[in-house]
Amino acid sequence: MRLENKVIIVTGSTTGIGKAIALRCVAEGARVVIHGLEEAWGKDVMTELGNEKAVLHIEDISLDGTPERLVDLAIKTFGRLDAVVNNAAIVASSDIHTTDKNFLRKLLEVNTIAPYALIKAALPFLTLQHGCVLNIGSVNAYSGEPNLFAYSVSKGALMTLTRNLGDTLHRENGVRVNQINPGWVLTETEKKRKKDHGLAEDWYKDLPSVYAPAGRILWPSEIAAAAVYWLGDESGPISGQVVDLEQHPFIGRNPPKDSTTIHKSK
Repeated sequence: MRLENKVIIVTGSTTGIGKAIALRCVAEGARVVIHGLEEAWGKDVMTELGNEKAVLHIEDISLDGTPERLVDLAIKTFGRLDAVVNNAAIVASSDIHTTDKNFLRKLLEVNTIAPYALIKAALPFLTLQHGCVLNIGSVNAYSGEPNLFAYSVSKGALMTLTRNLGDTLHRENGVRVNQINPGWVLTETEKKRKKDHGLAEDWYKDLPSVYAPAGRILWPSEIAAAAVYWLGDESGPISGQVVDLEQHPFIGRNPPKDSTTIHKSK
């Protein structure tokens, strides 16, 4: 097993990509701290994983003290900490006209500042294990879509954080920091968001090829499979890297003029 005996905090892991990563980590031999806002969903994950392999913490990641409480829980429960997955995020539609300063601050607090705070809280323990951090970004970090302004800004900042700390923490603490940028992923939340936007309930079954050359978008389990490489020892000394996980070249690709417009996100 590729993550045997490792202890990993996965934020935002009661659903979606975070849940898939947590499940895959346990399948690969790790023990995990499950985190999120939805207690009922968290209990469902715990039922699936069992108390020997996981522990649950329900709290807003952006609140003062939450990162420290997550780290303390990992150490108290499992005695060590090998890795942190910063997955928790707010995905919210906005443009320059609908984004006020408070809204932008909230997304930055959750999507960028909270990951930084968790890395800082975990660093002494990650240093002991020569551990690692995996940040979950988004392909929207490069510029973003018109209706994902604040979200895109927060993910762009996270990408810079990854590259900066991936260098300094690797040299100074022996802790690797890397990031994966998912493209369009079929999470439970994404299904609901698109339905709320007026699309049919089965909107994901018939997408223009410009958005889904494979005939479908990505599954959370596919992101989780990629995450295992960065959390395990197989990635060796690699640090400060950002890898895009999408099914087409995201940068520089121009959709056909007659393509149907469907806004997408991580």
